[in-house]
Amino acid sequence: MDLAKLGALAADLEASYADGIGVNPNCEEKLPRRDEVIELTEKLLEILFPGFNRGHMSANPLPQLMALHDELVDQICRAARSGEHRDCPGTPANCRCRDDASCCGNAAAALLDRLPAIRETLKADVKAAYNGDPAATSYDEIVLSYPGIRAVAVQRLAHVLYEAGVPLLPRMMTEYAHAQTGIDIHPGAQLGRGIFIDHGTGVVIGETAILGDDVRIYQGVTLGAGNFPKDANGMLIKGRKRHPTIGSRVVIYSGASVLGDVTIGSDSVVGGNVWLTQSLPPGTKITASPPENKLKFAEDRKK
Repeated sequence: MDLAKLGALAADLEASYADGIGVNPNCEEKLPRRDEVIELTEKLLEILFPGFNRGHMSANPLPQLMALHDELVDQICRAARSGEHRDCPGTPANCRCRDDASCCGNAAAALLDRLPAIRETLKADVKAAYNGDPAATSYDEIVLSYPGIRAVAVQRLAHVLYEAGVPLLPRMMTEYAHAQTGIDIHPGAQLGRGIFIDHGTGVVIGETAILGDDVRIYQGVTLGAGNFPKDANGMLIKGRKRHPTIGSRVVIYSGASVLGDVTIGSDSVVGGNVWLTQSLPPGTKITASPPENKLKFAEDRKK
């Protein structure tokens, strides 16, 4: 391609950047860096499961915590500086963490302060997996290989930043876990203790979903929104509770979809492939009618 054609191509691209969509202005510290956010997530997982993630965690986590604090502040401040129009150094109007190093430090400290509590909750998650899966041979096997534990661990970290009003970063973390595990848990979802996502592929848990303690979920389950109400201008209304509330000790089998702001009472069982858009009282068991199978044996085919 000659220089003239390259010049014309560059001009066309430059013109397409004019609306600002997907464009980062010339500002060094404007957006979180994806690779660094992934690296930060892995370091946080190493704090939660020492020795299991990279195998070189020391017995004293102080040096790692000091480095993590500075890295967190940097990425949180980058996220806080991102706005809808991204006019450096503007911040989004709905962001509670402004372009302020002390505020970013507060958000970082909030996450670090929660690490011991998150670790204790994850112990309950690991025990739930061990008690709920007859194939599980040890806690080590679960921590090292079960995708549900990894997805839930990352979500619990991201949820703290979500609660602190940090933009971008929480979703980047959970989508990293989603890409790794096939489990999509929005950072806004509220998860109780002892959550066990078995197998996990295709599980979706929406932003305003609430799960009680000791909930077990199998592959292909959706805890989603039933509909998307719009305002007078045809725009989606955001910020409303639109996902299910799941009580404690509920089991949801593979392929089930629970949609909308409904409540599934504690100690209930939702069978495989159930499509549910209504609330259930505690202790309910709901199943879908099995499909009709049509068999044609070899002897029949010869006739």
